[in-house]
Amino acid sequence: CLKAVVLNGYTYDGKPVTAGDLKAHGAMTVLLKEAINPNLVQTLEGTPAFVHGGPFANIAHGCNSLIATKTALKLADYCITEAGFGADLGAEKFIDIKCRQGGLKPDATVLVASIRALKLHGGAEKHNLAQENLKALNKGLANLTKHVENITEKFGLPVVVAVNCFPSDTKAELQLVFDTCNDVKIPVAISEVFSKGSDGGINLAEKVIEAIEKSENNFKFIYPLESGIKQKIEIIAREIYGADGVDFTKEAEKEIANLEALGYKALPICMAKTQYSLSDDPKLLGRPQGFKITVRQVKVSAGAGFIVALTGQIMTLPGLPKIPAAEKIDIDESGRIIGLF
Repeated sequence: CLKAVVLNGYTYDGKPVTAGDLKAHGAMTVLLKEAINPNLVQTLEGTPAFVHGGPFANIAHGCNSLIATKTALKLADYCITEAGFGADLGAEKFIDIKCRQGGLKPDATVLVASIRALKLHGGAEKHNLAQENLKALNKGLANLTKHVENITEKFGLPVVVAVNCFPSDTKAELQLVFDTCNDVKIPVAISEVFSKGSDGGINLAEKVIEAIEKSENNFKFIYPLESGIKQKIEIIAREIYGADGVDFTKEAEKEIANLEALGYKALPICMAKTQYSLSDDPKLLGRPQGFKITVRQVKVSAGAGFIVALTGQIMTLPGLPKIPAAEKIDIDESGRIIGLF
């Protein structure tokens, strides 16, 4: 019920103010009347797809709605859903928040990686990513290995690595990725759907079906809900990110105590963290070690049903470039709009 659940703020004496207190719950429900329904769209090759919700996985839970996923599960033999960014963000939140809330149990996971990104994690410069660099790639594969470990060991799920192939990828680089995956007995396939459409994903699809039918599935959550807020954040940081621990600011400590006193202790955690690193520092690439996560602020998204922990310097206003596109848009002397493209 929106009336009692949605938290808008606090009174001067610290009591929660809900949508019902503001008498706004009726209007909010009207806004959701049609928006609650998933959008059915068609891909370029005629495949049905549901688009419903677009939360970023670095600052939100990174998954589409439970309504969309459960509808797809009723209508098809296989339902594929995206969880944004890496297994430290989208996958962790998909499992610990969405699957827990909706009673879902994934049959398998697909971990998408690119050789370009792995070389970047291995120390290659951005402007040189199109050049073969086996040394950087080999070093960057430690990042991929950590994500694989998170899925297979922490969440107990089968995984298939999909290499998102670029024209600049060399045979030697592809072979190095395949050798690394084969060494740890993880199935891997090249994905060329961007250039070849569905034909470029047949081998990957076959590997996923094989993983579903033959691999062991010991699905589990990373933390119990009944643990305290700080304990759950600590578990995520240590087990999923590989951190040595968590430092909480005084503000975060105070808010955690307040939220637990208000009865929010048993909610799952939604970490707000940079997508560029396993740590909260976007410059620590690869598989960093010897670091701690800093939680500077904690708040509750009561309607959604989770606690948000803001780490490092992460901003919760997404999608805005350093130079806004609006600065380039104008109308010239002839009345023609310029700067849109």
